Parts: sequence; structure tokens; C-alpha cells
Amino acid sequence: MSHDFNFSIKTQRLDEHYEPSTSTRITTNFANLARGESRQANLRNALTMIDSRFNALAHWDNPNADRYAVELEIVSVDMDITGSDEAFPSIEVLKTYILDKQTNERIEGIVGNNFSSYVRDYDFSVLLLNHNKDKPQFSIPEDFGDLHGKLFQYFVNSETYRNNFKKPPVICLSVSDNKTYRRTENQHPVLGFEYLPNESSLTEQYFQKMGLQVRYFMPPNSVAPFAFYFFGDLLNDYSNLELISTISTMETFQKIYRPEIYNANAVAGKIYKPNLKNLDHSLTQIIYDREERSRLAKEQGKFAEECFIKPYQNILAQWSANFA
Repeated sequence: MSHDFNFSIKTQRLDEHYEPSTSTRITTNFANLARGESRQANLRNALTMIDSRFNALAHWDNPNADRYAVELEIVSVDMDITGSDEAFPSIEVLKTYILDKQTNERIEGIVGNNFSSYVRDYDFSVLLLNHNKDKPQFSIPEDFGDLHGKLFQYFVNSETYRNNFKKPPVICLSVSDNKTYRRTENQHPVLGFEYLPNESSLTEQYFQKMGLQVRYFMPPNSVAPFAFYFFGDLLNDYSNLELISTISTMETFQKIYRPEIYNANAVAGKIYKPNLKNLDHSLTQIIYDREERSRLAKEQGKFAEECFIKPYQNILAQWSANFA
């Protein structure tokens, strides 16, 4: 018997008044900013950084660098497994909109950008850790990421996705600090120079199971390359403004959360090895708690195990086996 999962989508504006919902993973970039005493200043500063970066990259017909503003929407996807309206918060992404103040147009940007998933927390912070407990050598479980990858593809191919979004998602992540990247001659006007990694990473393999391929680019005036995960053709399926909306949003988050790499004082060279211990970097005016982030990832993984993986184990296993 095949089992159909139903998805429902909720959206919430990410502005300086944003407060995370109870089902939002607290380690998600935007939720992490929206907590504590400095929450409003944090959000305001981050949104200003995004707009400034957008205008710097979209510099044509924009002499005062103030033509555009970026609006962000949090897209929360809930999954109903048993048809009983007991939904599990499956993934959360960001959707960008571009406001052109010259033409008064509101242009749809890209969906994806930031990627947040409780099941991914379970895979990396519970399953992988348990698998390697007391083992002399690190290894990866055989079906690691299979279920998560199938659920993601099922959502992207669903009617719910098609009814809400015009184009497939693009997710932008930081580079891995245990790989070396080499700059190629390939240069895109907005994405910048393409870099190639010396080897595949666990994250790459995990996202591959989600049906996504990856390319690495360092946009103009950035200091390090980014990993862009996508379906189809990244360079031709999206407009320059769409790509700029993703770069400006995700570079801002990375400057806050990975300043050693993305707010470094030296620009990545032809051969680049990211270093999270790099002291030669600047800090933004935005405060967040990195220790809390790693601790909470485990708690979030356990939540996924208790509320999703264990109770629906048989349904999920059966569904996964029949997934084409």
C-alpha cells in the first residue's frame, strides 16, 4: 500500500518585528538573530546589510545604490503523515522578494536560500553520532540521508510546491573548512569566479540525495566562495536579480555566523582553504551564541527522533521503499 503525505505551507514575514514560532528550529540563522535583548537591533542591522549588499551587486541603473530593497519571507512546511492533521514541521526555507523603488515593482526572488530541517538534525546529531560511538574509525551508515532526501524531493515535486513557487529552490551554504578550493577561469557577472573543491564532502553527498547538485562561486567583493545547491542550470534558470537576492541574504548571515571565513580581512586566493580558527577577521555588530547553536542541534535531533522517526518508523520505512 502506498502512502501519501500531505504538505501545508505557512509563511511569515522576516522583518524587525519577527518572533520565531514554537515549531521553528532555534538554530536556524534568522531565528537565532531574533532572540535575546538585542533581537530588534540584530534583525534591523542584518536587513540593512542585505539591502546594502544587494544594491552594491545590482549597480547598473542604480547610481545612488538605493534602488532596491529585499523582503524576506519564512516558508514553513508541515507534513501530515497519517491524515489526522497532526503535522510535523518538516523543513523551513526563506523566500526573497525584490522591491524596485524606481518602478514600484515587487519582483519574486528565489525560494530556498537558508535550509532548516529537523530530520537533518536527527541524521547528523543523533544517527551519525550513535553509529560512530566507540568505533575507532569514523564511518557513515549505509542509508545515511536516504529518507530525508526522498522526503525533500517528494515535497519539491508536490502540487503544494508547484502551487506556491514558480522555480525550483536554490540553497546557499558556507564552504567546508576541511576541503581545499581552487579558482577556475569561469566567471559569471553576478556569481563571480567559480571554485572547484579537491574532494566531495559529507554535506555534498547528503544534498545529492535530496536531488541537488552543487557549484562553488565567489561573488564580486566577497572574500570567500559559497556553495550553491540547485536543480537544473544555476546560471541560466535564474535572473541576475534573483541570484543577487540569494547572495545578499546568505552572505549577510554567513558574515554574522562564520566571520572567520566570510568577514575575513584577506580575500580567498587561487587556492583557498577555509579556516574557522582564522583570527584575522572582523565582527559584525550582531550578537549570537555559537555554543548554544551546537548544543541545540542535538536537542532538535532528539525531538525529530521522538516525534517523527520513532512513532512513524513503519510508515516511513514502507513509504521510503516504494519511493520512485
